[in-house]
Amino acid sequence: MLELTEKNKLLQLTADLIQFKSVTPHQAGCMDFIHTYLHNLGFKITRLDKNHTSNLIAIIGDKTLPILSFAGHIDVVPAGDINKWETDPFKLEEKNGNLYGRGISDMKGAISSFIIAVEKYIKQNNNNKYAIMILLTSDEEGPATDGTTVIVEHLKNNNIKIDYCLLGEPTSVEILGDTIKIGRRGSLTGHAEIIGQQGHVAYHQLCENPIHTFSSALYELSTTKWDDGNEFFPETSFQFTNLNSGIGVDNVTPGNLHARFNFRYNSLHTAHELQNKVVAVLDKYELKYNISWNNSAKPFLTQKGKLSKACEYAISHIMNMTPEFKTDGGTSDGRFLIDICSEVLELGLSNKYIHQISERINKNDLYNLSNIYYTILTKMFE
Repeated sequence: MLELTEKNKLLQLTADLIQFKSVTPHQAGCMDFIHTYLHNLGFKITRLDKNHTSNLIAIIGDKTLPILSFAGHIDVVPAGDINKWETDPFKLEEKNGNLYGRGISDMKGAISSFIIAVEKYIKQNNNNKYAIMILLTSDEEGPATDGTTVIVEHLKNNNIKIDYCLLGEPTSVEILGDTIKIGRRGSLTGHAEIIGQQGHVAYHQLCENPIHTFSSALYELSTTKWDDGNEFFPETSFQFTNLNSGIGVDNVTPGNLHARFNFRYNSLHTAHELQNKVVAVLDKYELKYNISWNNSAKPFLTQKGKLSKACEYAISHIMNMTPEFKTDGGTSDGRFLIDICSEVLELGLSNKYIHQISERINKNDLYNLSNIYYTILTKMFE
């Protein structure tokens, strides 16, 4: 368990990270701070900054041994209206046993927790019978084009394979450690332009209103049950995220309608199959349209092995409970890391207040998470 001095160090490191306004993709000094911190612990650092994104690979120990990697992102979403926050979003503050700050849960709290856990472990094990890697990016909350993908490409090009990878994403729901992610659904976004004929509302026979012509397809797409899920994944979901039409006046019918929608799909489908099903619905109602797609994430499922067992043991030991293994929720950089690591898990703080005004966690959860990470280290290298 963390001693008082270690708890104080953990709180200070968390406060140091929160103060950096590292809104995607800008590191705002946060990655530089971590770079120096890990260098002082003896890590060998590689920076792979690209465009406005900062990426870091840090490794310590015997590289001939199986590598356990902790991975995460230092970037945060914007704070929003700071006047609605209970505290300064970029200053770690404690209120009623909770710690407040933008990114405290997603995911600077996890980063500080695993850094302190690693620091404690390597100071207690000077024989170097371990290989620990830390992977960080500042482009996870955004397009993720210059972040972990760059790290993965570098590791591939240098024939470096990670044996185990643990991401600090906020996976906990009700109690710290109650959920471990062993995979994620894919994400497929579509943008359809429904083409009509603009005209005067009084002469509807001369118009083709795309709002009207699209309505039946919209209803069918939004009420379709795509599947029932399977043993590992929840059912595929479909949501319209934006509808836009018209020129802003009341006496002109629109000439086109723009619809954006998103699938979170499981392993029962491919992106191509879902695209074809949408197109079939649009064709069924004889619509004129243009459509484009972005498949930003494919579904993945990790192997369960030594790391899974170590996580279960640590949560049982620290939290006296058994975690559930799930694949629900949004996307994560695990979708990239699975290409260089066969066992990729996600375990972190509560996701109850992520991306919200007054983002916060329970203070004891921060201590317990660092203890969980430390226990995982001891099990992996025993």
